[in-house]
Order: sequence, then structure tokens, then C-alpha cells
Amino acid sequence: MSSSAAPSILLNTGVHMPILGLGTYKLKDPKEIYQALEAALDCGYRSFDSAAVYGNEAELGRVLKELLPKHGLTREDVFITSKLSPKDQGEGAMEAALHSLSELDMDYIDLYLIHWPGTRGLSVSDQRNPGNRAQSWAALEELHAQGKLKAIGVSNYTQGHMRALMQSCKVPPALLQVEYHPKLRQTELRSVCKEYGVCFQAYSSLGKGELTKDPVVIEVAKKCERTPAQVLLRWAVQQGVLVLPKSSNPDRIKDNAKIFDFSLSDSDMDRLSALDCGYRCCWDPCEVV
Repeated sequence: MSSSAAPSILLNTGVHMPILGLGTYKLKDPKEIYQALEAALDCGYRSFDSAAVYGNEAELGRVLKELLPKHGLTREDVFITSKLSPKDQGEGAMEAALHSLSELDMDYIDLYLIHWPGTRGLSVSDQRNPGNRAQSWAALEELHAQGKLKAIGVSNYTQGHMRALMQSCKVPPALLQVEYHPKLRQTELRSVCKEYGVCFQAYSSLGKGELTKDPVVIEVAKKCERTPAQVLLRWAVQQGVLVLPKSSNPDRIKDNAKIFDFSLSDSDMDRLSALDCGYRCCWDPCEVV
């Protein structure tokens, strides 16, 4: 019997999305995917994040079809996210999104994101990038209207990208997914999302593991009798930010789910937030026009 599902929040589309999701970046081995998803479902994960570039959509869909009945769940009980590859930005977006649907072997995707504001093969300064983004978004809007993409959003967009999208879109993005942790608080970007009613989701909450070694994080973790990873994830969700911890280790997957039964004090939240220094451990989209 599965444990109760993690809490969720309401998107601007009127549907609920779990606050906690399992990131599947670099998860490709079928046995690893099966093991990770089984552990995740067992401890309350109901959201799974993939992307065309991860190369695991087909295996993710296959494993879920096998595991959901075992856990007394149906397709409607889980929330699936995938993303448009930068190589398909622009005129290839419609076909690429439909291919993701086919790979997942599902009738719909709960949330589909433009993975990157640029286009593979073009310079970050290439003036075709904005037009390609707009063309991609129009394709996603069409598939959203058909019910094939229940919600649409973006990833790695800056404040400028977000404002340009909001000025031109017919359907506003439901969510923005970006790198977010105490050393990269993205304060202005979060304000833009709040202004437009766009959900804010973090990836790389642990800074690729580097932040779990930070002395302040370790000190707060000892004080709370929690792991550094749990403290970093709790810091985000306590601010209303969704998280996507990625792991293939069943024990870590279960530990990462234990973030809803404790709170950080205001002083500990402030100490963690004070680590902000604009440090990025992943890609920087700021130069993409």
C-alpha cells in the first residue's frame, strides 16, 4: 500500500500539481528507472519530471504502466512533466510534443515545458531565438486547446523572456522551472512569476550536491536533526516553491520525501537565504536574446 501523496498546489489552469516531484535527469537504465519509480510511488511521490533530451520518456511511460496498478493508482493519480528539446524550438515544436506523447504512450501530458529559451545550432545572440520561442509557444497553445497538454510552461527563462512571453501569449504559462537554491535565490524572477500568477519550480535544489557540504546548511541540519538535503528542500517548499530532487537511490528518494513533517525557524530560513551570491551550478540563460 502506498503512503499518502505529497501535498499539492493549484496551478493557474485550475489543476493541482504535487509540490514534490522526482527528477529523472540522467536516469536511463531500465532497472534504475523501475527501482527509482517504485521507491518514489511507495513514499508518496506523484509527480515525475522528464524531457525529450533525457532520452527516457518511453521507459518512464512503460514503467509507470506496470507500477501504477501495483500501487492501486491510475494514470490520473500521477502528474507527468516533459519538455521540448532546444533542437525542436520553432517549427519543430508541434511534432516534437506529439512525439513525446507517443514515447510516453499517454493520451495527455500534464505539463509540457519549453526546456530552453534558445535554439540548438543558433548563437545565444541570434535574433531568430525570440521568433522561435514564439512559434514554439503557439504550437503548445494549440495542443493545450486540444487537451493533449493539460498545462504548458517554460524552463530556464529569465525575467526578460517571461515578460516578452506574457505580452504575446494567448495562454499564460502555468509554471516556470529554473535553478533555485540558497546560493541562487532568483528574487526578481520569483517576483515576476508572482506578478503573473505563474507557479515557480526549482531544479538543482542541492546545487548538484555542493550545497549539502556548506557549513551553514550542515549546522542547520544538525540543529533540526535532518539531512542537509532535507533542509535545502524544506527551505524551498517553505517559501511555496516546488522541488524536483533527482536520485536513483531508493533510500535517498525516501529521505527526500520527508520534508513535510518539520519546519525551519525564521532565523534558520534567514541564515540559509543569506548564502545567496548568484552562484549557478547549471546553465546560464541570461545571454539568450
